[in-house]
Amino acid sequence: MLHESNAFPGKAVKMLAKRTDTIMVSFKEAIDRIPKAKKVVLTGTPTRKLKRSLSLSEKITLKERYKLNPAKPVVLVFGGSQGAKALNETIVSLAKAKINKAYQVLLVSGQKQYDFVKEELKKINLNIDNLDGIKVVPYIYELQEVIDASEIVISRAGAITVTEIANLGKPSILVPLPNVSHNHQQYNAEVLENVGAAKIIKNEELNVLTLHEKIMEMLSKDTLEEMSMAAKSVAIQDVEDKIYEEIKILLKR
Repeated sequence: MLHESNAFPGKAVKMLAKRTDTIMVSFKEAIDRIPKAKKVVLTGTPTRKLKRSLSLSEKITLKERYKLNPAKPVVLVFGGSQGAKALNETIVSLAKAKINKAYQVLLVSGQKQYDFVKEELKKINLNIDNLDGIKVVPYIYELQEVIDASEIVISRAGAITVTEIANLGKPSILVPLPNVSHNHQQYNAEVLENVGAAKIIKNEELNVLTLHEKIMEMLSKDTLEEMSMAAKSVAIQDVEDKIYEEIKILLKR
């Protein structure tokens, strides 16, 4: 058995397709992209899931923990554990421009890039600990909880990230990582974009004005609710059970 997490299957999966009894995939878009497979099953990708959505009071408590205003929409920006330099630089530009009056930003810079962000802000006479409407942290351990408490998520488009955004039903702006195998992050992002759950900004087109414009387009209550429902439509439930069932079916053969 094989499992493919991305919407565009990788070389290893394609090469082994004819010799594999069952290939499990995360997104239905991957099925037709493995034409030589004997059997392809849509199971989703297993991730840690919240046992339940956070209550309003829990979301307020979580926002206050990060010194955010509970009354203002939160835009969560992260680029994985290592951070994403392009996203970090754009939020530094946002801090300089001071145009985020309608929303606040929680930037998860990544451990290795926190000092870089701090120094870039220092160059424009800004203190990383005292920004107007922007909070910067190196890492968040309870990331899914913070995603759930946020109104909009901005991130790269790795398979796990896209899966978690769908599971939590969050409107998103995705900036696919360029120069990766078969541009697979672009295909992952399109899974959400095609159902109206996300907006895509190409890495080379990312700048503070483009990002701000996309955020403002999404901020109305109706738009956020529509995008949230669209994201949830992509989510697959009981992933672990589906995978376990496929293993049992194969073993019985």
